[in-house]
Amino acid sequence: MKSFNYKKTDAFTSGESLGNPAASLFIDKNELTPAEMLQVGKRHKGIVSEVVFCEPSQVADLKLTYYSSECEVDFCGHGTIATMYETIKNDKTLSNKKEIFIETNKKGILRVKNQLQEEDAVYISAPDPEYLECSVSKEMIAKQLGFSPDQLGQGIAYVCSGLPSLLVPVNRLADEISNYPDEARLKEFCLANGLVNILTYCFETSQDECFVHTRVFAPLFGYLEDPATGSSNSALAYYLYKNNKWNGDPVIFEQGGNDRIFNHVQVMIENGKVLFGGKATLRVEGRYYL
Repeated sequence: MKSFNYKKTDAFTSGESLGNPAASLFIDKNELTPAEMLQVGKRHKGIVSEVVFCEPSQVADLKLTYYSSECEVDFCGHGTIATMYETIKNDKTLSNKKEIFIETNKKGILRVKNQLQEEDAVYISAPDPEYLECSVSKEMIAKQLGFSPDQLGQGIAYVCSGLPSLLVPVNRLADEISNYPDEARLKEFCLANGLVNILTYCFETSQDECFVHTRVFAPLFGYLEDPATGSSNSALAYYLYKNNKWNGDPVIFEQGGNDRIFNHVQVMIENGKVLFGGKATLRVEGRYYL
């Protein structure tokens, strides 16, 4: 039987918000096969959205690989925040560095900005954006999400920054936060149209200090909604910056439906790249046996 150091950490916590839970397993290089990683992911269904496997790297400070209960995930923003916040905080060598570099299994090497001493937060450089084609009509998107077309705004876009995200503007906050699509139907719609994530957003927010409100639906990964997300919010940040709807200064994206205290994802542009970040809260620590 194999065993590993294990942590379950909530990313993007703010005040009393619960954040988004991720599990982190700390393994030796190539210690687990992809099948074993998927097995661990399946055992975490309903507990966390993704499991992050953290191992030594020959080209960076650490290597991260991500699995949901369904499959390997190209990139997991909240899992990266959770893992790196706890790792930097408890590693004397890393905690003294202002920049740490991580090798991801699918998205190359990314930079981590250590702001633990200054603001109790870490930031991740988001993968470079890809602007993708999406031929699905506004009317069809509205129907699958449970909106009427006139509840949606203009400028639907499909952008990848780690994971492809369909960005859907909603006119009113009350409509956005009260909407709960049918998971099975939305999964079928995503599969039929080659979609991965759907992010809805609204410039009306519940808190004055927040810039935009978002929600992220990800039925392909075994759950309806992601409560706090790095990759999809980064895709939105790149889109807003490109289209002159945001100047790149540090802002807060609040995220979640009306069934939770909204989580905070902090974003900024630095040297032309989106950085996303926040704090995290450790919930469980121990050994995991496989």
